[in-house]
Amino acid sequence: MEYVSRVPGPPLDGLIYDLYYLAGAPPYSRLMLPAAPAPLLIVNLGAPFLIRAGIDIETAEYADGCVVTTPTRAWEFGYPTPTRSVGVHFKPWGLAPFLPMPAAELCDRPATVEQIWGRPAIAELRHRVTLTDAPHEMLMLLEEELVRRLRPIDGLDIVRHMAGAIAETGGAVPISDLGVAARASSTYLAKRFKEVIGVTPKRLARSYRFTATVLALDVAEPVDWGDVAARAGYFDQAHFVHEFREFTGLTPTRYVEARQRFIREHPDHALEGWPLPAD
Repeated sequence: MEYVSRVPGPPLDGLIYDLYYLAGAPPYSRLMLPAAPAPLLIVNLGAPFLIRAGIDIETAEYADGCVVTTPTRAWEFGYPTPTRSVGVHFKPWGLAPFLPMPAAELCDRPATVEQIWGRPAIAELRHRVTLTDAPHEMLMLLEEELVRRLRPIDGLDIVRHMAGAIAETGGAVPISDLGVAARASSTYLAKRFKEVIGVTPKRLARSYRFTATVLALDVAEPVDWGDVAARAGYFDQAHFVHEFREFTGLTPTRYVEARQRFIREHPDHALEGWPLPAD
């Protein structure tokens, strides 16, 4: 697959990690995406995506793309073959200024881009993007659209400051300490976090802690799960396993097997690192 990324300039750089272009044949027809503190917007330029937001939810088609706030559980994503799209990897607080509703309303409920921006707007953007075959030009058009749609959000600064501190510590910072430093009540902070990020500060910290733990795994070597759980701050290994299944949909052992399969079957693939084969 071809993957091209671009870091946006101000004012988007405080909200977005990167914009990207992706095209080609997916490694698997279905991918399992573990929950992570990573809101996402994808503008689809090909056949519809297939998304299943949970094991108790039916698969649905997303023709024009999708918008996902910080998820709390693993979700399934199916690329068409071939696929072609442009997208945005947001910082946890970065999607809110482009939404017409609180982020919590989309938590574990992916929306189409049409539902967020309206049919005429997304149709026009897709048309303009497809007029060029140059990935960098496509990303510049997407960046211009985002700048045009940027709007102020109440509470964004305090949420960004606290979420940044959570991210820097991998979710290990005591949330109560952050609340005291911010001179804000836990109720106020929970409300603002749900409006801006979609989850509470404690839930975001759990997500960062889990993500840091998983990304630190070396699946090429035997894994001592007791040691992994202890180093991640889990005092009860059973709690660690429960949380692992909640975030990935798999047991720790099955996760390693799936990651090893991806690396073995698609070494150095553009998508390797987080998605897992789901078929």
